Amino acid sequence: MAEKKKEMKDKKTKALDKWTVKELREEALQIPGVQGVHGMNKEELIRILKEHKGIADTGAKKKSTSVRELKAKVGELKRIKEEERGQGAARKRLDALRRKISRLKKKTRQ
Repeated sequence: MAEKKKEMKDKKTKALDKWTVKELREEALQIPGVQGVHGMNKEELIRILKEHKGIADTGAKKKSTSVRELKAKVGELKRIKEEERGQGAARKRLDALRRKISRLKKKTRQ
Protein backbone atom coordinates (compact mmCIF):
# COMPACT_ATOMS: atom_id res chain seq x y z
CA MET A 1 0.00 0.00 0.00
CA ALA A 2 2.80 2.41 0.87
CA GLU A 3 4.58 1.57 -2.37
CA LYS A 4 1.47 2.43 -4.37
CA LYS A 5 1.17 5.84 -2.64
CA LYS A 6 4.84 6.60 -3.24
CA GLU A 7 4.48 5.60 -6.90
CA MET A 8 1.46 7.89 -7.33
CA LYS A 9 3.30 10.77 -5.61
CA ASP A 10 6.35 10.30 -7.86
CA LYS A 11 4.11 10.15 -10.91
CA LYS A 12 2.45 13.46 -10.07
CA THR A 13 5.69 15.33 -9.41
CA LYS A 14 7.58 13.85 -12.37
CA ALA A 15 7.45 15.86 -15.61
CA LEU A 16 5.37 14.38 -18.42
CA ASP A 17 8.47 14.13 -20.59
CA LYS A 18 9.99 11.72 -18.05
CA TRP A 19 6.95 9.39 -17.99
CA THR A 20 7.09 6.12 -19.91
CA VAL A 21 4.81 5.59 -22.90
CA LYS A 22 2.89 2.98 -20.89
CA GLU A 23 2.22 5.50 -18.10
CA LEU A 24 1.19 8.15 -20.62
CA ARG A 25 -1.22 5.75 -22.33
CA GLU A 26 -2.80 4.76 -19.01
CA GLU A 27 -3.33 8.42 -18.17
CA ALA A 28 -4.67 9.26 -21.65
CA LEU A 29 -7.18 6.41 -21.49
CA GLN A 30 -8.83 8.19 -18.57
CA ILE A 31 -9.55 11.26 -20.69
CA PRO A 32 -13.07 11.11 -22.15
CA GLY A 33 -13.31 11.55 -25.91
CA VAL A 34 -9.74 10.53 -26.72
CA GLN A 35 -9.47 7.67 -29.17
CA GLY A 36 -6.55 5.79 -30.68
CA VAL A 37 -4.31 6.09 -27.63
CA HIS A 38 -2.49 2.84 -28.36
CA GLY A 39 -1.56 4.03 -31.84
CA MET A 40 -0.02 7.28 -30.64
CA ASN A 41 3.65 7.93 -30.03
CA LYS A 42 5.09 9.61 -26.95
CA GLU A 43 5.04 13.14 -28.38
CA GLU A 44 1.37 12.88 -29.33
CA LEU A 45 0.43 11.48 -25.92
CA ILE A 46 2.29 14.27 -24.12
CA ARG A 47 0.60 16.90 -26.31
CA ILE A 48 -2.88 15.48 -25.56
CA LEU A 49 -2.22 15.26 -21.82
CA LYS A 50 -0.85 18.81 -21.71
CA GLU A 51 -3.92 20.09 -23.57
CA HIS A 52 -6.24 18.22 -21.21
CA LYS A 53 -4.45 19.43 -18.06
CA GLY A 54 -4.05 22.98 -19.37
CA ILE A 55 -0.27 22.92 -19.25
CA ALA A 56 1.41 25.39 -21.57
CA ASP A 57 4.07 23.90 -23.82
CA THR A 58 7.05 26.06 -22.89
CA GLY A 59 10.55 25.68 -24.17
CA ALA A 60 9.81 22.37 -25.81
CA LYS A 61 11.63 21.73 -29.02
CA LYS A 62 8.87 21.30 -31.57
CA LYS A 63 9.24 19.55 -34.87
CA SER A 64 7.82 21.51 -37.74
CA THR A 65 5.98 18.45 -38.99
CA SER A 66 5.38 14.98 -37.65
CA VAL A 67 6.71 11.83 -39.28
CA ARG A 68 3.18 10.85 -40.32
CA GLU A 69 2.73 14.15 -42.14
CA LEU A 70 6.08 13.74 -43.87
CA LYS A 71 5.23 10.20 -44.99
CA ALA A 72 1.87 11.37 -46.32
CA LYS A 73 3.66 14.07 -48.31
CA VAL A 74 6.14 11.47 -49.67
CA GLY A 75 3.24 9.28 -50.79
CA GLU A 76 1.56 12.20 -52.53
CA LEU A 77 4.80 13.17 -54.32
CA LYS A 78 5.33 9.57 -55.44
CA ARG A 79 1.81 9.50 -56.88
CA ILE A 80 2.42 12.78 -58.71
CA LYS A 81 5.76 11.52 -60.03
CA GLU A 82 4.17 8.35 -61.43
CA GLU A 83 1.36 10.34 -63.08
CA GLU A 84 3.82 12.72 -64.69
CA ARG A 85 6.06 9.85 -65.80
CA GLY A 86 3.05 8.29 -67.56
CA GLN A 87 2.29 11.59 -69.27
CA GLY A 88 5.85 11.88 -70.53
CA ALA A 89 7.12 14.67 -68.30
CA ALA A 90 10.60 16.10 -68.77
CA ARG A 91 13.49 14.31 -67.13
CA LYS A 92 14.35 17.50 -65.24
CA ARG A 93 10.90 17.58 -63.60
CA LEU A 94 11.09 13.89 -62.61
CA ASP A 95 14.55 14.43 -61.09
CA ALA A 96 13.24 17.38 -59.07
CA LEU A 97 10.42 15.25 -57.68
CA ARG A 98 12.86 12.45 -56.88
CA ARG A 99 15.07 14.85 -54.93
CA LYS A 100 12.09 16.24 -52.98
CA ILE A 101 11.02 12.72 -52.06
CA SER A 102 14.56 11.86 -50.99
CA ARG A 103 14.84 14.95 -48.76
CA LEU A 104 11.52 14.24 -47.07
CA LYS A 105 12.48 10.61 -46.44
CA LYS A 106 15.71 11.79 -44.80
CA LYS A 107 13.72 14.10 -42.51
CA THR A 108 11.66 11.12 -41.30
CA ARG A 109 14.86 9.46 -40.07
CA GLN A 110 16.14 12.47 -38.11
